[in-house]
Amino acid sequence: MFLTLVLFRKGIPGRQWIGKHRRPRVVTWQMKRNTLQQLEREAENEFWLSRSYMNSEQERGHAAARREQTWTNIKAQRCAKFPQHKYVSEHLDHLNTTRTWS
Repeated sequence: MFLTLVLFRKGIPGRQWIGKHRRPRVVTWQMKRNTLQQLEREAENEFWLSRSYMNSEQERGHAAARREQTWTNIKAQRCAKFPQHKYVSEHLDHLNTTRTWS
């Protein structure tokens, strides 16, 4: 007999799986297994994160060269998309098609 049947006598009002007065879920062995696996995974992650690979002196500035190389690659890609420089004479060159006095 469910606790909600005792409390409400006629059953669960509304939908039985949602709301304030909902039917309690049965905890299965799969749920326990999944929870244990998740806790073990978190413990292992915490273990590896607590042991650093480099000390603080080695860690300071260790990625500066990689960041600079990445930034130069980004700048080169932006410059490749930029059109070549043109002079004003090249822009206005189409006006010289009817010039007859030169």
